[in-house]
Amino acid sequence: MNRQDLAAWLERIAAMTVKELRQLSRDRVLLLIIAYFFTADVYMSGIGIKLNLSNASVMAIDHDHSAASRELIYRFRAPYFKLLGELDSEQHARRLLDQGKLLMVLDIPEHFQRDLLRGKRVSVQLQVDTSNTVLGTLASTYAAQISAGFGQDFALARLGLGQSDALPLIEDRHRVLYNPNQVDSWFMSISELLTVITMLSMMLPAAAAVREKERGTIEQLAVSPLTPFQILFPKVIAMGLVILAGVAACLYFILIPLFDVPVKGSPGLFFAVTALYVFATSGIGLFIATISRNLGQVSMLVILILMPILLLSGAWTPPEAMPQALRWAMYISPLFYFIELGYDILLKGAGFDILWDSLLELALLGIVVFSFGVWRFRRQFG
Repeated sequence: MNRQDLAAWLERIAAMTVKELRQLSRDRVLLLIIAYFFTADVYMSGIGIKLNLSNASVMAIDHDHSAASRELIYRFRAPYFKLLGELDSEQHARRLLDQGKLLMVLDIPEHFQRDLLRGKRVSVQLQVDTSNTVLGTLASTYAAQISAGFGQDFALARLGLGQSDALPLIEDRHRVLYNPNQVDSWFMSISELLTVITMLSMMLPAAAAVREKERGTIEQLAVSPLTPFQILFPKVIAMGLVILAGVAACLYFILIPLFDVPVKGSPGLFFAVTALYVFATSGIGLFIATISRNLGQVSMLVILILMPILLLSGAWTPPEAMPQALRWAMYISPLFYFIELGYDILLKGAGFDILWDSLLELALLGIVVFSFGVWRFRRQFG
């Protein structure tokens, strides 16, 4: 290809890209949806989803009514628990648990203080609603720690010792890296942003191609001098530019000012990685376009494909906890690489020297997926 042919090739790509942007600008509903996902959706995920226990409802059945029982009940307080009062019977407690009005019931037996003073082992019953496994497990863990701490303090007081007189042989001094205060909103807002990018990078190119189908212009383009690559790649460029604009708005108007997310790495590198990821996942969108007849089918297929991509990304379940077959399947999920790259750049400050292998794997996966999408288009309309 000489210089003149290259200039003509680039001119066609640019003209088709401008055409796609103009068509998108006329669809105000779609623009509002894109704006919603990059702003309100990410914001609500950051403030609405908590991974830690907070103000869990708890009530107590105190059969002892002693100073020790009141002290133990008092320890179940904010920010982890919210004590709603005391109950008079186990039947009442079970009814409230069945109705979902309580997360946990603390049942203190008779002679609780007397048996503790005599050095006897005392059992305290905790009834926990584990229909929500995450909250139930956290509540059980925190309650066990509170009960153990109370028992240790009571035993030391009975022996006339203080905490300084009974130091453990091993002192735990841990460092929490990259998110020292363990702020849920950092993880949730970034995770939702990456999910939105994944969904839109599949949906927008697919919607653009299917819109051509519905209008009957895709056949005209197929018989034009344009190659399938020149028809499809401008759609990816145009939608990629829109997605990058949305990412910039989300980063500088939501994540940084509202959630105080510390962007420790290079924003330019993050945008470059995002562009590469959009290219990788847009191939899936092009494949969806070749098997869809209308925009409704596009939406359903995007949801169908998005769910396994999310489940295989490693964002919610560590790879080590998955069966071996699913761990191998994770390597064909582009979000698996994007999750690692996104968090490493934004929260860890990683650079190209650390991330080059993941970037290479994502690029190779993107080439394969995009080539498959172009092949499907050529086979259908060629």
